Order: sequence, then C-alpha cells, then structure tokens
Amino acid sequence: MKKYQDTGKKDTRSGFGAGLEELGKSNPNVVALCADLTGSLKMDAFKKNHPERFFQVGIAEANMISMAAGMTIGGKIPFTGTFANFSTGRVYDQIRQSVAYSGKNVKICASHAGLTLGEDGATHQILEDLGLMKMLPGMTVINTCDYNQTKAATIAIAEYDGPVYLRFGRPKVANFTPENQKFEIGKAVQLTEGNDVTIIATGHLVWEALLAAEKLEENGITAEVINIHTIKPLDKEAILASVAKTKCVVTAEEHNYLGGLGESVARVLTENTPYPQEFVATKDTFGESGTPAQLMEKYEIDHNAIEKAVNKVLKRK
Repeated sequence: MKKYQDTGKKDTRSGFGAGLEELGKSNPNVVALCADLTGSLKMDAFKKNHPERFFQVGIAEANMISMAAGMTIGGKIPFTGTFANFSTGRVYDQIRQSVAYSGKNVKICASHAGLTLGEDGATHQILEDLGLMKMLPGMTVINTCDYNQTKAATIAIAEYDGPVYLRFGRPKVANFTPENQKFEIGKAVQLTEGNDVTIIATGHLVWEALLAAEKLEENGITAEVINIHTIKPLDKEAILASVAKTKCVVTAEEHNYLGGLGESVARVLTENTPYPQEFVATKDTFGESGTPAQLMEKYEIDHNAIEKAVNKVLKRK
C-alpha cells in the first residue's frame, strides 16, 4: 500500500488564509468579507496587504452574505469568512435567496466545522452544514482534508463561476497531500489501491482513513482509499469504478450521517449497482466540549471506528 507522510501538522484554516493571500496578489477582482473573526479565519495577511479590498462587517453575517451577493454584480469575486455554524445555519435564507437562487459568484468560506472545533462545544460544532448546502440547487460543496489541499482549493474556486461552499477546520491536522497540487473541483483523488474494501472519506477523516488502511493491511485486508473533497458535484464515476472492484464501501465524514457524504454515496449505489455500505459519521446528535481527539473517539469518527466499520461491511459482502 502506498504510504503517506505527515510533513508537519497544520490547520486547514491557515491553508485558506494562504490561498486567499495568494489570490490577493494575482486576482484584483477578489475581495474578502469577514464577520468579526479575521484572526480565526486567518484573513489577516489579506487585510494587511489589500485593505481596499477587505470589508469587516462585524457580527452581521446575514448582511455579509447580502453584501457579497451585491458585489458580484460589479464583477467582484467575494470570499466571505466566518465559522461554519454562522456561515450556513445563521444565514441560510440569505444564501438561498441572494446567492443560490440568483446564481451569484460568491465563495462562502467556513472554518471551525465539525466536532474537531473541540472545546467550544455543541453550539458551535455544526454537523449539518454539508447537508444544508448540498441541497441548494447550483451550490458547489467542498470539504478539504489538509493545509495544502485547502490552499489549492481556495485558489481554484476563484476561477470557478458560481456559488461555492468551502468547509475547513480549526485544529492542526496531518498535512500530507502535495504542496503544489492542482485542485480539480468534482474530481476525487484515489490515494491507495485495494481489492477488499473501498473507504470513501472527506475532510479531516481522510487521514484517519489512511491510518485505518495501514492497520487493515497488517491483517491482510487491502483498502482502496478515496479522498472525496467535493461533496457536490460528486465524482460518481470514481465511486462506481472502485466499488465494482471491492464490492463494499465505508464512508467516513465529520458530519451527521443524515444528509452528508454517506447518503450521497448511498444514492449513487442505489441508482446503479447496490453494494453493502457502512457509515462512519455522527449519529443524529449534537456534540459537546472536549479535545478533538476525545470527541472523535467518543462519537466514533476516528481511524478505529473506520477499521471497525470495514470489518463489519466485509461480513456483508
């Protein structure tokens, strides 16, 4: 099995900040709006170097989305920044009406998503956002796995014409994808080859899937790990090609199993060639305060949970 090396743990939100700063230098139409969380979203460099294109709207997220939608009419490419909970749940009506329905070229960039937000607790740990956003017609939904991929995705979505939801996180996690990668919206990345089981993971759980695959290999089980960074549009061809070979699948995500990646994969299988599937995700619950590692273990979304799900789905082949 191909081995991946953690080149040094970094937070994905810093990858967003680095990508945004690079866009500030290369694309004069890129503007940034923030809802009083400039430091948390790592937008400081853009603010410092491009102050005429940075807008601090304060704790007024709905207004931020409306402003961003308006800016697109003048040809600007607005990137909005706040926590995932505030980027979606708090402003869903504005996103639906002013961005999605209108097809505006707004990039909704959301940090501090999922359980790994940690000690801030359930009120901030949104686990429904992927479902909310993927149900909006015309909305592209991206959930990146590490610093390098987040930076590449941030740069790539500026070239895409249409609304985008880009989800990333707070904690420092393994940084293992190529530094100067080309990010292709809607194109899955196959990380390992295997014949026994397909593991389809997104976001922070991609690294957990690789850890699980290594442990499984020690027991003679070969896993094909696929990084689905784009939840919508979903790379159906990559999913079907892999599962046709392995005959079973485990999906892994830092999100509620209702409405997330797992359900999208299940729909693809049902519409084409149904095979057994197990879901690694939160089970219709809110989170709580704790360290990221503690919460991932308790809510069963770490590499141990993935390994357990693989062993379960293999019995169903």
